[in-house]
Amino acid sequence: MKEVLDLIQKMRVECGWDKTDTLPILIKSVSVEAAELLETIQWDDNDFKEERIKSELADVLMYALSIAIDNNWDVKELLKDKIDEVYKRYLIKND
Repeated sequence: MKEVLDLIQKMRVECGWDKTDTLPILIKSVSVEAAELLETIQWDDNDFKEERIKSELADVLMYALSIAIDNNWDVKELLKDKIDEVYKRYLIKND
């Protein structure tokens, strides 16, 4: 995971985006890119281009991970905490 985060941050620094990205910009960008991901199946759930989906998903992930990078949040811990929360909320227990 560190390698991926380092690649994203290297790109952001080289493009100068590390100086201009703010939390509101990154959050809005996640939403915009998620909408573009949705557009890949907008007209037909069964006719989609895998490469376009992968490209838009990468955009979503890069913006989302940039939020974690800028706030020094441990992505692994964020995900583990969320998965634990989901299990607590949705796991059906047979007592």
